[in-house]
Amino acid sequence: MTRSLVLFSVVAVATWIIDQYIKMLFVGGYGWDSQCISLELHYNCGVAFSLFAFLGPYLKWIQVVLIGGIIGYVFYAGHLQKYPVLLGVLIGAAISNLYDRFVHGGVVDYVAWHCGFDFAVFNFADVMIDIAIVGILIFSYLGEEKNSTK
Repeated sequence: MTRSLVLFSVVAVATWIIDQYIKMLFVGGYGWDSQCISLELHYNCGVAFSLFAFLGPYLKWIQVVLIGGIIGYVFYAGHLQKYPVLLGVLIGAAISNLYDRFVHGGVVDYVAWHCGFDFAVFNFADVMIDIAIVGILIFSYLGEEKNSTK
């Protein structure tokens, strides 16, 4: 448990630091534009695709409870031993986006895709959350398949 906890903690903190450093660049005025992708500062006051923005300041407190619940479940159910790196990425990125809500009033987003169609603006933490969830699902499925063939 100790090794998994250390690995989880280091990865979570590293993910948070990387994400916050990138966001700091955009809050400080960095921007770049091309035909398909623009790197420009946006603040998302909702969640994915600006959903639930109508909740205003309550959204961050709902997310505090949800992230706390996820962390509690991960520890209680013993998932930390199975996926310390992926869970570290997931929680570090989630906390980084939550941190933005408290500091900036919304999540700092900066990658805008507009080649062929306009896509939601997103950030490094969003990508890391997606990668972590897909990784956990794949490893969970592979683990179940491995156990069912025995």
